[in-house]
Amino acid sequence: MLRWIAGLGAVLAAFPAMAADPAPQWKLVWADEFEGSELDRTKWIPERSCWGGGNNERQCYTDRSVNVRVAGGQLHLIARKERFRGPDRPPEIAERPNPDVTQHYTSGKVRTLGLHAWKYGKIEFRARPPKGQGTWPAVWMMPSENVYGGWPLSGEIDILEGVNLGAKCPECQGNVGENRMSSAMHFGKAPPGNTYVVQHVALPDQSLPSDDFHVWTLEWGKGLLRYYLDGRLYWEVTADKWFTASRKAKGNPAAPFDQPFYLMANLAFGGKLAEENNDKGIAKRSVPSELAIDWIRVYQCDRDSDTGLACMGPRKGAE
Repeated sequence: MLRWIAGLGAVLAAFPAMAADPAPQWKLVWADEFEGSELDRTKWIPERSCWGGGNNERQCYTDRSVNVRVAGGQLHLIARKERFRGPDRPPEIAERPNPDVTQHYTSGKVRTLGLHAWKYGKIEFRARPPKGQGTWPAVWMMPSENVYGGWPLSGEIDILEGVNLGAKCPECQGNVGENRMSSAMHFGKAPPGNTYVVQHVALPDQSLPSDDFHVWTLEWGKGLLRYYLDGRLYWEVTADKWFTASRKAKGNPAAPFDQPFYLMANLAFGGKLAEENNDKGIAKRSVPSELAIDWIRVYQCDRDSDTGLACMGPRKGAE
């Protein structure tokens, strides 16, 4: 018997050890590196609307190169001071007929609505937000279908928002003024019963995010979202922190953040949040301004696309 075991050992030693199954990894499924000189219309559709996003914002979003431009390997969403008249609302929420509205600023907003949407994954982008009282850049996500009802019952995920960067901010650390970006999630009941959670984040050295490009990352799995800035985890949100009043979500704690969401980026100008904070109102020197995006990439978990959790690891808690 001992001789047989020794012989078996020699046979096994002649073969290389079988490699262990690799751990699940994020797999790139969609990206835009913003090469060339034109917006890729197979990936994005510029929004045309002047209604102010429900926040009394002051801009018309246009489909003009002065507001939406691809150049130098970047997407530039540019806010300008100019009188402009355009459609009130985007097509999916427009009245029939859709009236024209006049605003005194223009800017850019692009969306993947109707083209691309994802359920769970990692969304990552490198961007430089603008500074100035009245500026309000954002990269965010909305549900491609209102499965649980109209806003906010079907949810909203705000990855990056920046309001009035560089403006007066007595509560901010450092001496550069408003230096906090924010992320938020909207959910709950129909207005006025809607609610949200929000987290502010500053750079470790308290400098202005508008001084340079930085990388924002959202990891999104079933019942768990994690937000990173330059690889540093700053917010973790679990399903016990959100809800939806929709009856369709009964017994499903992951709802409403368990459906495909589309991606968008915009530079709003003015509006309630911007004009009621920091230096108040709008500063003339804030325009023109631009949100510059170097690239955006979307990944999904290659062996757990159903939940995404296998690529996220155990609960960490924000640093």
